Amino acid sequence: MFSIPGLKVISLTDAAARRVSEIASKAEGALGLRVGVKKGGCAGMEYTFDVARDLKPGDELVEDKGAKVVVDGKAVLFLIGTELDFKVDKLSSTFVFNNPNQTSACGCGESVAITPQKTPLPTA
Repeated sequence: MFSIPGLKVISLTDAAARRVSEIASKAEGALGLRVGVKKGGCAGMEYTFDVARDLKPGDELVEDKGAKVVVDGKAVLFLIGTELDFKVDKLSSTFVFNNPNQTSACGCGESVAITPQKTPLPTA
């Protein structure tokens, strides 16, 4: 696991924590929600979601406000400092990534450009 003391890869708003907990409670054997990124879309990358049932090498387990999120190991550097929110309006409900590493997004909102954080150097 990739860890920086005192820094969570992802933090959750109250609304996101409630929704993550709700999803995990309804999926048999769920550890929490798995989030990541993959190449795709017009801006170059897309956020991914799945039910997490286990931890894979390199994954980061984040526990926040009683909810568990597993950050895919390949996505950690793209998501450092991200706040995950959950928004509900009249016509939709969706998770929203407030990602300081995101440099742009396409018009449809499905695809983003993200610059990964540089791996922090160890201090002597």
